[in-house]
Amino acid sequence: MEPHRTAEASEAAGTPLLALVTHPVEGAEAFARRLVEQRLAACVNRVDVASVYRFEGAIHDEPEVLLLLKTSAERRIELEAFLRREHPYDVPELIALNPAAVEAGYLAWWRDALS
Repeated sequence: MEPHRTAEASEAAGTPLLALVTHPVEGAEAFARRLVEQRLAACVNRVDVASVYRFEGAIHDEPEVLLLLKTSAERRIELEAFLRREHPYDVPELIALNPAAVEAGYLAWWRDALS
């Protein structure tokens, strides 16, 4: 892990958010990497899931990858724009959750990774 830059840079990353985004299996790894490279996420966990959902009047049952993004409230608008522009789904999922607690050292790393 790299050392923290500065307290000011870390604080600029703001309020932590945990964002849920589903993605087709194909391309999920590269998509997650782009999110981190562009500092839209400090970290992205990829979890294989089976999703059952209704879309355009039909029920679908498909494998997907659930991406758990460690991001910030200040990055949410930019993240939404990125998803609209780059995500393969017509209606990409974005559910942002405020964590009740984050361990202090991890939070410092999280903020630094977004700065």
